Amino acid sequence: MAQLRIHLVRHGEVYNPHGILYGRMPGYHLSERGFEMAARVAEALPERDPHICEVAASPLLRAQQTAAPLAQALGLEVGVEERVIEAGNDFEGSHVTARGVLTTPEWLYMARNPLRPSWGEPYLAQALRVRAAMMSMRARLATAAAARGLEEASGVLVSHQLPIWSTRLFTEGRPLAHDPRRRQCALASLTTFSDGSGTLDTVVYEDIAGDMPLTQPGTGA
Repeated sequence: MAQLRIHLVRHGEVYNPHGILYGRMPGYHLSERGFEMAARVAEALPERDPHICEVAASPLLRAQQTAAPLAQALGLEVGVEERVIEAGNDFEGSHVTARGVLTTPEWLYMARNPLRPSWGEPYLAQALRVRAAMMSMRARLATAAAARGLEEASGVLVSHQLPIWSTRLFTEGRPLAHDPRRRQCALASLTTFSDGSGTLDTVVYEDIAGDMPLTQPGTGA
């Protein structure tokens, strides 16, 4: 049986000069630094893993733009995977600050239960939909590997910080509620899931663009 891997790649930096929490809002594209990060992914990932057979991304523009250079370098098309889209968020379109949440009654009510969280899509729902997308890709990789006699096969899904982090926490059996400041999921980073027991349960993280200074506020993911 082939050794199978799924790389969850977070998209690159987004052009967002006003610091809006953009969530699933359309039109938010990569900044110049974001395109540099996408180029870094396209250069570094095939060197680390020469067995990539499939590339897909969230339908949001920033994810598709991050996936494009990698797919081009590999001679592949970028698929669209709806299940790895950004998390739903009721604060979307706002410039959110901790002080603003505490002083705006509507926002304070939305933040009443950070364990779920109450302001958006539950962490568990995010993890389950991303895991489902991963397992679908894994099944396709297994079929391709068997047909082509491959010993290894990998796939790439370009997604967003919170869905990736929720999926990692779920996979590792850790509590899903967390401090957002402690997420280990930098822009253009790799979170790789491989077949420990046949269920993509071995996780390795690498921040391949950590030396590239950010040029935008960084809200949204």
